[in-house]
Amino acid sequence: MATDHKSTSKYLLELWGDNTPHKPDDYLAANYVNHQLPDVSGGTSTKSLAEWHALLDEFHKSFSDVDLEVMGQVQEGDFVCSFFRLTGKQTDLFQGIAATGNTSSWTGVHTDRYEDGKLVESWVNWDKYSFLEGLGLAPN
Repeated sequence: MATDHKSTSKYLLELWGDNTPHKPDDYLAANYVNHQLPDVSGGTSTKSLAEWHALLDEFHKSFSDVDLEVMGQVQEGDFVCSFFRLTGKQTDLFQGIAATGNTSSWTGVHTDRYEDGKLVESWVNWDKYSFLEGLGLAPN
């Protein structure tokens, strides 16, 4: 029987909405890979553990009043799929996007794969259009 990884996936997702110190490396494998579909700058991006940390740090410096809600989860073996909503006010430069001062809200699906009790790979498919629309940057 597979371990219940849903609570770990929820905890790791909630890091995006929380600026308090955490120890995500207790749950992430050293060879962790994160696939962003799409990346903020366009296309697809694959991030190493260090690059994922840098993205999380940049997000926390760039957004305030952040709230992350996990709206549902499903586990199948060593895979956990989480449906989430993320809301935040952009107050600083983020991924080349100048601060807008606007609050944006978007949803996404985060699929995690565990191996030997650690998270080894994630696929993040999120609504980039709603993100840009909330910032006032979506094309009409």
